[in-house]
Amino acid sequence: MKRPTIHDVAAAAGVSRGTVSRLLNGDKYVSPKARVAIERAISETGYTVNRAARSLVTQRTGSVVMVMSEPHEKLFEDPNYSTLIRVAIRMLAEHDLSLVMMMAGDEADRERVVRYVRGGHADGVLLVSTHAGDPLLDALQSGPPAVSCGAVIGRENVIPYATADDRLGARQMTEYFVGLGRRRIAMITGPMDTPGGIQRLEGFTDVLGRRATSKLIAHGDWTQASGERAMTELLERTPDIDAVFVASDLMAAGALAALRAAGRRVPDDVAVGGFDDSSVAVSTHPPLTTIRQPLAEMAQATLRLLLELIDGAEHVEPVILPTELVIRDSA
Repeated sequence: MKRPTIHDVAAAAGVSRGTVSRLLNGDKYVSPKARVAIERAISETGYTVNRAARSLVTQRTGSVVMVMSEPHEKLFEDPNYSTLIRVAIRMLAEHDLSLVMMMAGDEADRERVVRYVRGGHADGVLLVSTHAGDPLLDALQSGPPAVSCGAVIGRENVIPYATADDRLGARQMTEYFVGLGRRRIAMITGPMDTPGGIQRLEGFTDVLGRRATSKLIAHGDWTQASGERAMTELLERTPDIDAVFVASDLMAAGALAALRAAGRRVPDDVAVGGFDDSSVAVSTHPPLTTIRQPLAEMAQATLRLLLELIDGAEHVEPVILPTELVIRDSA
């Protein structure tokens, strides 16, 4: 069968082709009567928009590219990413936009992303887990509007973002440990070229001051394996640790494995606290005391900023959301 055209819709609705075109392109100045007739005609004829033709008129591609600056395997290991992707797909669909996922974990991946974006295939860019100094940032500077889920270090005034208050969350957890009477409190940080890595460490040291010595701090890379390695390192350096704040739930799961292997009871010998309140936090043994960052709300706020820029806004303000301590059995 012949594919229905805009002319078929216009004939069925009893309006001009131009009126149908204006409605399809988002023109608000179409009468309610004509709008109802056109929408009914679209349903009856089975007409679908030809995106290629539409983009020639609107200069829009109908898609947003999500660029994740991590190795491919992290996408499937960390549940935070699935939350962001789910929210992005839903919100973009409400605006008739599609989500394109691209990884930028190495130079070859970054070059692919740059070619795609500079080729005019996306109306906007959503940056995820971008590290300080990433060469991708300069390459994308002259492209479509870009926002970041979480601030990009050094680009806070250039790339709009939505984030949780990482420093506040770290203070909440550390103060909780102090209130429990724990005296040798250690920390496993995230990567120190990410805002979560830096600001969660800052919140930890805000509370402990000089007691937050280098011997009590180890670094991870957000993976479970890195949390296990860092915990093993801390136990070798300072075996009298009685609490550890881990900068992500996934790394905290690794820390729990290392503590079990060392014969340490949680929380009796060592209290453990995570960060995120992801699905990992309730699947560990024992379940994790953690800091809840509002992941879905962060994703929604980030997408709203991007949609505003795509629609022509010249400036949007960053969004910083509060965190909350969630107490479970690990501390």
